[in-house]
Amino acid sequence: MRLAAIAVALPLLLLAAPATAGGALVVKQSPYSVKVTLDRLSAILAKKGITVFARIDHAAGARKVGRDMAPTELLIFGNPKLGTPLMRADRRIGLDLPLKALAWRGADGTVRLAYADPDALKRRYGITGVDAVFAKMKGALDKLTNAALKAQ
Repeated sequence: MRLAAIAVALPLLLLAAPATAGGALVVKQSPYSVKVTLDRLSAILAKKGITVFARIDHAAGARKVGRDMAPTELLIFGNPKLGTPLMRADRRIGLDLPLKALAWRGADGTVRLAYADPDALKRRYGITGVDAVFAKMKGALDKLTNAALKAQ
């Protein structure tokens, strides 16, 4: 039972960690609710021609089994122009593609938006020869999420 508790807590601790150079996740604070944060990101992605494959409301899932959870939603999205060269380099990256963005409200009421750092994906799979694709992905994710989080 103790191992199960660690397995649940560790990902949450990683998500709460601030974004750092070379970190596995990029975490940004949002001035909006979880729902509005992902609504804004979805709209920006659609406007840029990036496919939104799914949106998962983890808190709603928790309610279905009689559990409480603060608002937590996952957006799954991607662009085959960037993903295909990475998949051709190493199919295992398909475990992390399409990309995902997670928004959640913490215990302190702060809403955060997180996504996997493309540099970390590159290191995880040891992919070489497509540095320009990873750089483009990193820049696009930063720009798109910053736009979604920009105060009106």
